Amino acid sequence: MSESLQIIKSPNDHRHYQYLALDNNLSVLLVEDKLANQAAASMAVNVGHFDDPVSRPGMAHFLEHMLFLGTEKFPDSGEYHAFINQHGGSNNAWTGTEQTNFFFSIDADVFEESLDRFSQFFIAPLFNQDLVDRERHAIESEFSLKLKDDIRRTYQVQKETVNPNHPFSKFSVGNLETLNGEQSVLREELLEFYHNHYSANLMTLCLVAPLPLQELEVLAKHYFSKINDRQLTKQYPNVPIYQAEQLQTRINIIPVKDQKRVAITFSLPEIDPYYKHKPLTFISHLLGYEGRGSLLSYLKDHGYAVNLSAGGGVNGYNFKDYNISIQLTEKGVIELDTVIECAFEYIELIKTQGIQDWRYQERANLLKLAFKYQEQIKPLDLASHLSINMHHYDVEDLVFGDYKMEGLNVTETLSLLNMMTPTNMRIQIISSEMESNKQAAWYHTPYQIQPLEKEQLERWSQVSIRPEFVLPKQNPFIISDSVAREEKSQNKVPVIVSQENGYRIWHRKDDEFNVPKGHMYLSMDSIQAASSPRNAALTRLYVEMLLDYLTEYTYQAEVAGLSYNIYPHQGGITLHLTGFTGKQEELLALLIEKARERNFTQDRFKLIKRQILRTWYNQTRAKPISQIFTSLTVSLQKRSYEPSRMAEELENISLDDLHNHVRSFYEKIHLESLVYGDWLVNEVQTLGKRLEHILSLVSSPSRESERELVNLSGYGTLMRELMVTHQDSSIIVYYQADESTPEMMALFSLLNHTMSSTFFHELRTKKQLGYMVGTGYLPLNRYPGMIFYIQSPTSGPLQLLEAIDEFIADFNYAILQITNEQWELTKQGLINQVMEHDPNLKTRGQRYWSSIGNKDYSFNQRELVVAEIEKLTRSDLIKFMMKKMRSKHSDRLVLFTTGENHHQLERLTSDNMITDLRSFKEKAAKFNY
Repeated sequence: MSESLQIIKSPNDHRHYQYLALDNNLSVLLVEDKLANQAAASMAVNVGHFDDPVSRPGMAHFLEHMLFLGTEKFPDSGEYHAFINQHGGSNNAWTGTEQTNFFFSIDADVFEESLDRFSQFFIAPLFNQDLVDRERHAIESEFSLKLKDDIRRTYQVQKETVNPNHPFSKFSVGNLETLNGEQSVLREELLEFYHNHYSANLMTLCLVAPLPLQELEVLAKHYFSKINDRQLTKQYPNVPIYQAEQLQTRINIIPVKDQKRVAITFSLPEIDPYYKHKPLTFISHLLGYEGRGSLLSYLKDHGYAVNLSAGGGVNGYNFKDYNISIQLTEKGVIELDTVIECAFEYIELIKTQGIQDWRYQERANLLKLAFKYQEQIKPLDLASHLSINMHHYDVEDLVFGDYKMEGLNVTETLSLLNMMTPTNMRIQIISSEMESNKQAAWYHTPYQIQPLEKEQLERWSQVSIRPEFVLPKQNPFIISDSVAREEKSQNKVPVIVSQENGYRIWHRKDDEFNVPKGHMYLSMDSIQAASSPRNAALTRLYVEMLLDYLTEYTYQAEVAGLSYNIYPHQGGITLHLTGFTGKQEELLALLIEKARERNFTQDRFKLIKRQILRTWYNQTRAKPISQIFTSLTVSLQKRSYEPSRMAEELENISLDDLHNHVRSFYEKIHLESLVYGDWLVNEVQTLGKRLEHILSLVSSPSRESERELVNLSGYGTLMRELMVTHQDSSIIVYYQADESTPEMMALFSLLNHTMSSTFFHELRTKKQLGYMVGTGYLPLNRYPGMIFYIQSPTSGPLQLLEAIDEFIADFNYAILQITNEQWELTKQGLINQVMEHDPNLKTRGQRYWSSIGNKDYSFNQRELVVAEIEKLTRSDLIKFMMKKMRSKHSDRLVLFTTGENHHQLERLTSDNMITDLRSFKEKAAKFNY
């Protein structure tokens, strides 16, 4: 069968696809991608935590971990990870409810060798008994990491309040308690689970590579035909996810972080059979509308809600939870019955007035355009996505299935809407002010479940649609079609096409990706933006107020694929627009017009201010590793501040203060812009004149704001402890370059590339220090750097620092043991990563914008760094380590938190401690750029 008949693909897709079933009934999708310089593979196995034995919660997840730790052909437990890393790749896996997904990417020239290793997971894994105990501790670390994660805690409450005979009720992650017992017994159970659930006929494999389909077919058959076909069938129990008494209920859940949210949940059947018409996508399109007349607009006007999303929720083999999730205000919590009444009124409006073909076609047309001008993604993401699609879609729709809307099916749509009733509903309220009388297992979430009152159910059933609710009019931003202009770019990189005192616009016409889309970045620098914690807080408040104010005016444009984001940074704010170029200028004009109005009301001001304060105060309840990552940049960047510090300032800020700040913000502006994509040079120059005129009305030209970075030279080991309430300890050790040169970038990035897999294997897999363990190349304000990080349930910060120092001290020997061939392969792996081909317009645009931000105006920094990497020898790297890292007196910053479980351990102390961050940053020497 020809490819065109077999698999529907986008006209903008250069790849070739071929589906085949091997003799062992393994389903395989081959993807020939001539433009990729990496190859990728993904195996999706139709087994997940629904299959866990009742006596062994977490078994599917545990087995996923164990498959990485050696096979009969490749017995070394760290060999696979090291091989992938050495050759510029990455790998991972996840276990879901009904699927487990394993995937990796790697340099294309060693794809065959990597498939040899990967396929053995599914042919002859070792399940080495000596590693059983070690890896269940890794599962425990992963479990421990999320103990205070509100998503996990809420998910567990949901599991406890469904039908206990439904597999959804099982605890999915596992921990030391569920995986206890003799290693030998647990190994036997692993083998039994593997043989009972892993079978070729339940697996789907996707290979993506710059190789001809015929070669990929040979590889698939050669390496994966030996997977055993045990001819297994899935047999999940045919029981409903909710018993009758579990519907018509209200569940109060007390979160760790301060939040107020309600999820109105309707119990629907499985959704796979609906994928061709996508009735729920259509319903969500109308329910989630945010313009004037919408459910959200009404709730916001009455001070009940901040935002709303429709359509999320868990789903599986015989169920779909359909959620209307609303972020509430305090008033909204009090008036919850009215909020829910409004939701039922809007559902009734859709049922009685919204089931119209033109409305469906608007949504379908957006997906059609998105598919036609589908932008390419990285081979790794593509392989993983398609291998999962193979479990849900017909062969012809493996690529197209996500976009398919082949007509309004009124019967299907109404049948689903008719299930969205008070009698088929659960309400889940997440708020710290609720009452509770139970505690969920494993995550200890306080909650309460109670039946809804008869009066409430009757009130919500007798619907009378209030006049403020109106369905959206035809969307003026939707285009029926669009074609990219054929003009070739006159330049290989962006060039300045418009420049005056105080502003500069870069432009490049795209002629590679052939999509009628553009990316427009506008960065406005203002000295007032972040010169103090108060100003930084005001700038963030301004951005959030602006985004909130713009929502109703721009929602139709967003729906039509014209998206935008506004975000603050060290020097000011940036506006990023993306989407189809035909209407992009219209959206920009609308944004600028509305931004200049600044009609901020006192009510919205109070709500948005409270929302930001809640977000900032919630930072203190985030994972320790997340908090110290935030504190790393705060400790070193002059114009970055702790969220708690900005919150102090924001508490006392008034609406007048905000208006005064906005006025002073715009008094002196420096604008830097990039326009990239399907834009012609004369269009950008016209745009430049318009922007110059608008700026002249409100501001005078300014120079760029400085981005100052603390210079750590001469400090030795500088430490800062954060007080975090969590059972785990965490640490980051950061080394900083003395100068911002391609040579330094090459040294730090190569050192990280050489170390990362060994560090992970030694400290996570062997020493079991924690689940979050790694290294990273981290440039800050253009200065290269490197970090080592660990979050640990088992060890305190002193032990973690000693383990990191010991690893660094011993690593010279590891480099010396590398053969010349391995050294060259390691360097080539990094070079391939650095020079990876941009897969789409978005990635290319981001790279250009980063280059402008880094003052890489020749756009050749990558090439300069690669030239330095090519020159580096092992002795260069060893000398660099000896000079930069080997001594405990090396200049570095150590950030750490001490876990509640580790207060009895010897503490990490130093005479060289940052105790007053504000004073430290003021006095420290700085790098400027």
